[in-house]
Amino acid sequence: MIVVAGEALIDLVPQHPGDPLGPLAPRPGGGPYNTAVALGRLGARVAFCSRISTDGFGGALLGGLRAAGVDTSLVQRGPEPTTLAVPALGADGSAGYGFYADGTADRLFTLPSPLPSTATALALGTCSLVLEPGATAYEALLRRESSRGLLTLLDPNIRPALIPDPEAYRARFRSWLPYVSLLKLSEEDAEWLGGTAQEWLAAGPAAVVVTRGAAGLSAYTADGEEHTVPAERVRVVDTIGAGDTVNAALLHHIPNASALLTADWPGVLRYAARVAGLTCTREGAQPPSAAEAATLP
Repeated sequence: MIVVAGEALIDLVPQHPGDPLGPLAPRPGGGPYNTAVALGRLGARVAFCSRISTDGFGGALLGGLRAAGVDTSLVQRGPEPTTLAVPALGADGSAGYGFYADGTADRLFTLPSPLPSTATALALGTCSLVLEPGATAYEALLRRESSRGLLTLLDPNIRPALIPDPEAYRARFRSWLPYVSLLKLSEEDAEWLGGTAQEWLAAGPAAVVVTRGAAGLSAYTADGEEHTVPAERVRVVDTIGAGDTVNAALLHHIPNASALLTADWPGVLRYAARVAGLTCTREGAQPPSAAEAATLP
């Protein structure tokens, strides 16, 4: 079983990009949430570990997880409101974000008991590793489960507006790397964090995957291999959830630590590019189902 831990929130997606007073459509979101839903839709056995509000948005988030076949038994509940994110869409479909996260439920996540013995992988990232006090609990979860031998995927998915002290965050990021099996990040994340794939590999991960938008994605492995595939050529509606779909594609093919050693990286990357490309053709984070993925060339 793959466990995805981190925030679940509501994206308020602009219906008329460029009009700040135009209508906003609420959509389930959050990098970890999208990753869990994408894994469930692809047919993986997956559980979500988070704290979700008891408000109406929280109920909708839980419903979305269950509809995708995601196990919600590790979800904590609380009366605090749901975090809201407002994407600002660029002309190319890229998205920046503003957040309303003070006092929200996912920030109050507490360290759970050890994950079930059936768990083989743990994925974390995005806001959940920034916003305290929950960030400290997620960090403790990463360290504990890595020491138990789980494959750990980290997607920092940097949101600069949420990081008051960039240098302190960069130092914290480096402290996580000895506990990370698979580091996945965007080209923009890599530039913001500083460093290179080779430097990050030397700090602990067995593999680093870098997404480059329309330029495709690359994997670098601890044995010195490098693999690059092009992006899918699609009509982009927006890129919301594309990176999260890549996370799911990686874990769907590499569900445990031993699989990192035998992965067909060109094949894994091509699959990730295809399913992420399909997500980009839809408004908001709507990853493909297993049936849709099976029809891809």
